[in-house]
Amino acid sequence: MVITMSPFRPLALLALLATVLGALPASAQTQLAPAAAPAVAVPVTDGSMQIVWEVRNRFRLFREERDFREQAEALNGLTVLASEQALGLQSEGRGWARNVVNRLCIDLGGRVNEPCTRDGVKESYLTPTEHPVTVRLAGAIPVGAICAWTFDDGDGPRPATQDCAEPINFRARYGKPTVATVDVTSGADAPLRVSTEIAVQDFFIAGLGDSIASGEGNPDRPVALSDDGFCYRSYLGISNVGASAGQFYRPSRAGFKGGRACEAPDTLANWQRYSATWFNAACHRSLYSYQARTALALAARHPHIAVTYLPLACTGATIPDGLFGSQRPRECFRTKSGTNCPSSVNGQIAELREAVAAAKKRQPQRGLDLVLLSVGANDINFSGLVADVIVDSPTERGIFRRSGVIGSIDESRSALQRQLPQNFAKLREALKGLVDDMSRVVYVTYANPALANRGVPCPGGPGGFDVHPSFSADPNRLAAVASFVDNEFLPRLKDLAQCTGGVLCRNPAADAMTFVDAHQRTFANHGFCARAATDPEFDRACFSPRGDSFTADIVAAASSPMACGAGASNYRAYLPRARWIRDANDSYFAAMTFPQGLPAAIQPADIHDATWGVVSAVYGGAIHPSAEGHAAMADAAVPAAEAVLSLQSGPDVTSQPLPPPGTTGR
Repeated sequence: MVITMSPFRPLALLALLATVLGALPASAQTQLAPAAAPAVAVPVTDGSMQIVWEVRNRFRLFREERDFREQAEALNGLTVLASEQALGLQSEGRGWARNVVNRLCIDLGGRVNEPCTRDGVKESYLTPTEHPVTVRLAGAIPVGAICAWTFDDGDGPRPATQDCAEPINFRARYGKPTVATVDVTSGADAPLRVSTEIAVQDFFIAGLGDSIASGEGNPDRPVALSDDGFCYRSYLGISNVGASAGQFYRPSRAGFKGGRACEAPDTLANWQRYSATWFNAACHRSLYSYQARTALALAARHPHIAVTYLPLACTGATIPDGLFGSQRPRECFRTKSGTNCPSSVNGQIAELREAVAAAKKRQPQRGLDLVLLSVGANDINFSGLVADVIVDSPTERGIFRRSGVIGSIDESRSALQRQLPQNFAKLREALKGLVDDMSRVVYVTYANPALANRGVPCPGGPGGFDVHPSFSADPNRLAAVASFVDNEFLPRLKDLAQCTGGVLCRNPAADAMTFVDAHQRTFANHGFCARAATDPEFDRACFSPRGDSFTADIVAAASSPMACGAGASNYRAYLPRARWIRDANDSYFAAMTFPQGLPAAIQPADIHDATWGVVSAVYGGAIHPSAEGHAAMADAAVPAAEAVLSLQSGPDVTSQPLPPPGTTGR
């Protein structure tokens, strides 16, 4: 920190002391009464002492400082990935966000709390007027020294006197620098004076995009699993592998006391009482998303800033339906009075425009500093390609192809060449009206989810997908999709974001977005098929690579659905794993989603419906990054965001090997 010396004005200080103490607003008062002003103060010029300061609870989405402090301590000197792994072990795989999700400045319906009470103080979330700051004196401080502090933001000094070893807290006005001055008195020595300027930068950051942007696959509080079974019907009553008499059992939700047998149907409302928790269920927004982790890491790495983060990304979003137009919600959310099921989710661009306009109305100088963006996969029906790979039973393939769930590479290629470039151009023009420089749009691209062992495509088979009897990753279809993603889809996205490769932009130099793809190299070892001896014990014992993870006998499966004999409640969604991509088993065990926003043709009729058996295994995040995967994406995005915001690179971070697992996964 640069320390600046200001001329000492003892007469002015004496005159002000008597008048300001009784007139200070409550939010500006410091703790202790001032001491008498020294007659002489000697400026410190040798750097032996300095004023250091930081913004407290500077990730403003968090209402309570303890939640930010936990993250800042975990990130201290580590990558986002290493901190996520450490937090995963610390929580015994239950996840750090499970309690934080109820302490945010955004409610479960996605509405910003205005004002938001943070650490006991009501603040405008979008337009803060002040920030909590901690100031302390550092360096060669004489033992027992007394510090006489003044803080002056132009409206008169605010004084306080206390032991120099103690930090001092105050609320710094936003938009006006505060001059902090301290006179250090020790014994008979002449007082020493140190001064610096405190100016908080508050960055307004928005997150836009689809399921990769929202954090799909990583509920803030995972579903609690029962060790008992829950019955699903098979299509047309046909027996598939692992199914008996057209039925099969998989683990149930903990707490559910209703009808678990297929012959004993129950209400969806009863089932939803025990669902996973997302900080926005309609869009499956998660605190584990790379966008939230990037914004949080910026706040943790830079003590002189604050981050106002507005998450708008929504699972299932395309550019036309999701960013511009409204879309179907993914899931209902629970409230104290029951279950809330919104009929639709507003378009993200309209939501962002409204938020920016509201901020500018209150603070004309307030603007959008950064947009984190990932979109395009749904525009080419990537989920249809996934369905084509993993739905292997002829019966289900026929049904899903007729209903449009299963897609083809040819259809996706056509959309990639025609519709996506047109939609992307419209999105670029819309974003130009929200940011003053398109480099402030940081496009974080996708990683190929089907690679392991240094980029070799996964071999396919039922491993990781046997939660449903009709699932098995077909090797040939899998290889074809992996090749399409690597050689056509991902390169085209880069061209679209950067105005290269024949993509027409009005001004290519000015219209190019900041593009992030550094994470793709690390994902090449961590696709959905990656396994390691360090994986959680439950995974190694109970998720069979051969595809026989579940009890086939329908009578035995009703009470013990896992073939390994262990209870499903031992699964831990947030323990470190070799795979950074959720497979279908992970999706079911972490989220077990009953989606409400499905087309009518495939909407389940009841909770034992054959369609429900399929969608519950994939609509909670199959083939999406895990929390570790999102953390790796954040590690790639943070340096780009720092460059855009003209922030000096944060402290050096290291990737340290994980300590020996302290848990068994149970």
